[in-house]
Amino acid sequence: MVPPTLTRRQQEIFDYLRRHLDEFPHPPTLDELCDALGLKSRGSLHKQIQALIEAGLVEPMNNLRRGIRLVEDAIETADEGDALPLYGYIAAGRPIEAISNPEMIDVPNQLRTTKPCYVLEVRGDSMIEEGILDGDWVVIEHRDQARNGDIVVALVDGEEATLKRLEQRRGEVVLHPANSALSAMHFHPEQVQIQGVLVGQMRRYH
Repeated sequence: MVPPTLTRRQQEIFDYLRRHLDEFPHPPTLDELCDALGLKSRGSLHKQIQALIEAGLVEPMNNLRRGIRLVEDAIETADEGDALPLYGYIAAGRPIEAISNPEMIDVPNQLRTTKPCYVLEVRGDSMIEEGILDGDWVVIEHRDQARNGDIVVALVDGEEATLKRLEQRRGEVVLHPANSALSAMHFHPEQVQIQGVLVGQMRRYH
């Protein structure tokens, strides 16, 4: 398991490397990883990779410009590849804080994408008309941008996260519930940060 001292983003990058590193024809460079992960900032990725190097999980091929590879111990843990990080709870009602949690949960490949993903447990009933119920697990592809109509994890005012359908207007972001008893939530764009887009869902029946 990835050491809990890693940040969420570092763990997502490491999980991606474990699952997909053998798909590259040679050790991937930072530019190639940026493209594969859908990231725009090469400098930000460099910092995350450097942290993984310091954690002893990846190593550069002489230098980072020639690519990186997993260390042998990390390769041996690749059998856990079906597991994604479970970070805690996400509100599907009034926003609540998303709690960081290093636990891992098995997720079928059909419910995830090839990009870094993570799992949150739903609390609340505001998305029930989309079939997203209290207690469901949602699989989220990590992104900082989304399209109108996407169901997203939105961080509000830097501290509270909620699962809602996104509408971006000029000078305004609207987060729509899927419950006719509830009203849409209106924010200034600078109040809302997209943390991911819903790509899968799991449910346990007791």
